[in-house]
Amino acid sequence: MEKRIVYLDNNATTRVDDRVVKKMEIYFTKFYGNPSSLYDLGFEAKNAVEDARKKISKILNCSDQEIFFTGSGTESDNIAIKGVARRYQKKGKHIITSSIEHHAVLNSVEYLGKKEGFEYSLVKVDSDGIVDIDHLKSLIRPDTILISIMYANNETGAIQPIEEIGKIAREKGIYFHTDAVQAAGKLSLDVKKLNVDMLSLSGHKFHAPKGVGILYKRTGINPIPLFHGGHHEKNLRPSTENVPYMVGIAEALEIAYDEFEEHKKHIYKLKMMLKEGIEKNIDGLVLNTPKNSVFNTLNYSFKGIEGESILFSLNDFKISVSTGSACTSGSLEPSHVIMAMGREDSISHGSIRFSLSKYNTEEEIKYTIEKLKEVVERIRKISPYKV
Repeated sequence: MEKRIVYLDNNATTRVDDRVVKKMEIYFTKFYGNPSSLYDLGFEAKNAVEDARKKISKILNCSDQEIFFTGSGTESDNIAIKGVARRYQKKGKHIITSSIEHHAVLNSVEYLGKKEGFEYSLVKVDSDGIVDIDHLKSLIRPDTILISIMYANNETGAIQPIEEIGKIAREKGIYFHTDAVQAAGKLSLDVKKLNVDMLSLSGHKFHAPKGVGILYKRTGINPIPLFHGGHHEKNLRPSTENVPYMVGIAEALEIAYDEFEEHKKHIYKLKMMLKEGIEKNIDGLVLNTPKNSVFNTLNYSFKGIEGESILFSLNDFKISVSTGSACTSGSLEPSHVIMAMGREDSISHGSIRFSLSKYNTEEEIKYTIEKLKEVVERIRKISPYKV
């Protein structure tokens, strides 16, 4: 076991499914034409893109003409937020988001506030990291044009009441976007049931490659593009289509939902095994993942210990975990998500996220519990802080 990597950071990125790689290969070598070209190689590529769009639309329960390919979840978030704000600013310049969003959303909203004269409000969350609906309602103003609330939190796995928020937004005539990056393959993506106008996904979170994302955009909503060029993606996202990756993300999403129940059962069992093992063997814990969470994510704070100390020590045993979002792993600041839940600085600094996938095994979980216990005990012996 010690010779192989135990990868428990699947909310940061996932291994690409072998079947996805196989599906993509032919579009690198045989059907490599530009989809805009008016000859057979171009038509083959164009058909592959449109077939991928149709696959995705079936899972999201929408028209294939409402599916747009991007380069990442971050780009999808930016198009939805900046594009809609800029297009409809004559209706109002107030945006609502939450205090636990991914920085792709938070930084986009903050940019609009600092550079383009928009105002924004942050919805509070409770101690479980769930958005406070009453507070959200109180923040709505006559000039509110956009609400953006994530579907599942990337650090704690907390599931947000998206369907309810969508109803509120629709009743008020406010556009509603959800960053569903961490929900793909874990929760339903039926956009009609969710009452969303826009939804963002990122391929590398569900066993597709890095560098490809999806934006669902309801017909009738027309964000201003972030950049300009050709006619691609119905003038919303210019750039020659990345055909193999578009094929890959559609294949991965289809696999995720075709095999949903099987993987949910397997991963949830491992999550519970990990939870029980940690709580049985280690004291001084704060559980940051609520009951209402996605089935692959578990987040604990270890009292009296910096999360980075645990991360680096586990890495010595070839166990990969995270202190939170991979996008902020270079920061020494405490997790903004854990802080928003009302935890103290020391608790936020001591958080570790375990995020599992279909490739994890019981043997890996047992090994992780064993080494985690060893690491925590060793660090606490030399720590000036007492639990």
